[in-house]
Amino acid sequence: MTAMVRPIIKIVVWAGLAVAGVTWVYVNYLHSSAERRMEMLEQQNLALQEQIRQKERAIERLTAQRRIARIRVLDQRVVDGKLQTTLKFVEYRKDGSELTPREFTIEGDEVHFDAEIVKFRDEYVEQGDPLRGQSIILMLRVYGAFQAPANGFPIDSPGDIPEIYRGADAGTSRFEQNIWDHFWQLFNDKDARDAQGIRSLHGEGLWGKLQLGHVYTIDLRPDGGMIHEEAEDPLYRGNGG
Repeated sequence: MTAMVRPIIKIVVWAGLAVAGVTWVYVNYLHSSAERRMEMLEQQNLALQEQIRQKERAIERLTAQRRIARIRVLDQRVVDGKLQTTLKFVEYRKDGSELTPREFTIEGDEVHFDAEIVKFRDEYVEQGDPLRGQSIILMLRVYGAFQAPANGFPIDSPGDIPEIYRGADAGTSRFEQNIWDHFWQLFNDKDARDAQGIRSLHGEGLWGKLQLGHVYTIDLRPDGGMIHEEAEDPLYRGNGG
């Protein structure tokens, strides 16, 4: 009887070992598959997070604004029966440094700024293109509501690269200079604008009623320029401008 049992025991043992081996392989397979799935999910999650970050950066670029000028109302008084407003006008380069302040006295309290502005296609702005990543603007003149534009005070010279853009790298300067040189030709030539990546290019007016003791900012966004009042800055006031 014992001789007959031993083979059976061996068979049972080997069968148990086989089952255990198969079970181990299967469990290991499931574990490995789970790890692979987790790795894939983690990679997908990282890719999704990067896409979200890219979208957020694109939105930031599309909505970003840069201060290009600051205006302080120095004086308002009636002269010969007419209100006059004296402004201190400071432009800012791309790096935030100030240009030499200038003063203008206009008729009335309604100030008008004429500008030429170039807006590039959204994909260039979204990507932060070094040449086309933001709008560029040339401030032509400033005048009061009771003055003819032709009698306004010149700011930047038409055809020249604006002072606020000078000092940039040579490639950027050449690109922008070419636009200012051919501004109105580009205005009337869609194919040429498309070749430069320009979404729109035109003259633009910024204006508002200014009050004594207030400071105003001209900002440039990818969709155009804007002028708005800001709180008086003690440091700015303390420096006289």
